[in-house]
Amino acid sequence: MENYFADENGFYGEFGGAYVPEILYKCVHDLQEAYLPIIESAEFKAEYHALLKDYVGRPSPLYFAKRMSEKYGCQLYLKREDLNHTGAHKINNTIGQILLAKKLGKTRIIAETGAGQHGVATATVCALMNMKCEVFMGATDVERQHTNVERMKMLGATVHPVRTGNMTLSDACSEAIRDWCCHPADTFYIVGSTMGPHPYPDLVARMQSVISEEIKWQLEEKIGRDYPDYLIACIGGGSNAAGTIYHYVNEERTKIVLAEAGGHGWQTDHTAATIHKGTTGILHGSKMLVMQDENGQIQEAFTISAGLDYPGVGPMHCNMAKKGRTQVLSINDDEAIRGGYELTRMEGIIPAIESAHAIAALTKLTFKPTDVVVLTVSGRGDKDVETYLKNKNMAGEYGDF
Repeated sequence: MENYFADENGFYGEFGGAYVPEILYKCVHDLQEAYLPIIESAEFKAEYHALLKDYVGRPSPLYFAKRMSEKYGCQLYLKREDLNHTGAHKINNTIGQILLAKKLGKTRIIAETGAGQHGVATATVCALMNMKCEVFMGATDVERQHTNVERMKMLGATVHPVRTGNMTLSDACSEAIRDWCCHPADTFYIVGSTMGPHPYPDLVARMQSVISEEIKWQLEEKIGRDYPDYLIACIGGGSNAAGTIYHYVNEERTKIVLAEAGGHGWQTDHTAATIHKGTTGILHGSKMLVMQDENGQIQEAFTISAGLDYPGVGPMHCNMAKKGRTQVLSINDDEAIRGGYELTRMEGIIPAIESAHAIAALTKLTFKPTDVVVLTVSGRGDKDVETYLKNKNMAGEYGDF
């Protein structure tokens, strides 16, 4: 059987590893040694699962979307990560990592954020645990996600707008790593996606795996078997996708479909479709598929979605795509906007624009009426209402209001 998980050196096939500056070597090595014994301990698990239940509100529902099922000719179930405290899947990971940070004796937390959801989730757990929090966010994203910026500040976090490079998620990651280099002793970097040096891709995937763990028993309850025919999720860095598929990577009866951000089209220069367009390179401490020019310079990722505009993609997903385990679709901005409106009108659920990419993937697939399809709604769309309204001309018949 193919192994799709990390080996002891943090490699997923040819992807992954830990490529870090010397000043961070001890910090990263200590984390590599410590993370599994801690997160697999009974004490950690008890505290983590109690917080997921009582604070986050898990399990998140698995909702049968009747009207959408009729439209697409399948049995469509939505995994409602949008109903978690703070409005997205991100909190599953930040709770786990802050518990780990406390066990390691760290006193200061840093994080990067794109759409602001990971920043909000990090600021939230820092308020809960009374820890100092600093969030790095590209200046472009600070503007387009100002509500989340204010939420972070309300929660007591310091938000640093990053004005280098393209002023988006990739630059925020670079700035967070620079800060970590300056404060390795007391600082824990809560990485928001399945990227960064080993052990982060594995750590984040494990923290998010509660999503697929719940899908298994929820499906068993609803349909009498624990696997779907299709699993669909959007993918940027890859945390939501990793959580959705974690317990199904070796389930050959389940087809895995991931929707990445095509922007204006993956063949154009305005795209974030890394799996379609990327080549192997090293970014933020990990070997992965990266959007880069012939000289290895990182190219800007372009998409209407602030949470998917990372110019790389986690090593687990690079490996699975390369080996043909996942089908990856490129969803353009207009398709995502229309998908978001469609879910809003047909099921009364306004999804995050990130999640809308997964909804739009339904239009590119052909189902049998008996097919069970589970699609993860990674977050709610409150933060994106302005973007939806500004672009309602892309929403087809749903934009006429």
